[in-house]
Amino acid sequence: MNAQKRHEIFARLREHTPEPTTELNWQSPFELLAAVLLSAQATDVGVNKATARLFPVANTPQAIIDLGIDGLKEHIRTIGLYNTKAENLMKTCHLLIEKHGGEVPRTRAGLEALPGVGRKTANVILNTAFGQPTIAVDTHIFRVSNRTGIAKGKDVVEVEQKLIRHVPREFRQDAHHWLILHGRYTCVARKPRCGSCVIEDLCEFREKIEL
Repeated sequence: MNAQKRHEIFARLREHTPEPTTELNWQSPFELLAAVLLSAQATDVGVNKATARLFPVANTPQAIIDLGIDGLKEHIRTIGLYNTKAENLMKTCHLLIEKHGGEVPRTRAGLEALPGVGRKTANVILNTAFGQPTIAVDTHIFRVSNRTGIAKGKDVVEVEQKLIRHVPREFRQDAHHWLILHGRYTCVARKPRCGSCVIEDLCEFREKIEL
């Protein structure tokens, strides 16, 4: 895919969704970090329901610690893998207090040193909370990037590197939000909704489905 086509794709995605953002509910970097930690193998809707119960009671590292592991589990038990997620979130809260003064670190190294935080989660925090032009590649973005031809790669790291290299700078800040929303609602896994796609004529997917 050439640069002109990529530019037009992101221009159309921007026109369709001028102000994209995460569908997780959050009001502080810590709330976003907690929500993303809870979102693995869970829907944003499910996480938002749990954090709607948790955050009014505990939305800082110290408040989570004061809640205790059993209290934390009680608030998030509707989320899959809640036991493991509660352990990771509690460990993260202790590290934030001990090493970062209770604040969420603004560096990749600092974030990835936290329990349960990998490259994708770090990219989400750096981009959404701190305004850095990172691109977090999840299953939706991996699929859309490969399927459309925007950035083809055998794994998420290769796709991320190619997106950073090829996405025009003016679109880079919001690129992963546009791609994830496109993957969730239009370029879905089993039957992509090509007939209602705003970039259908630019997409290089050979098996387009007209619905």
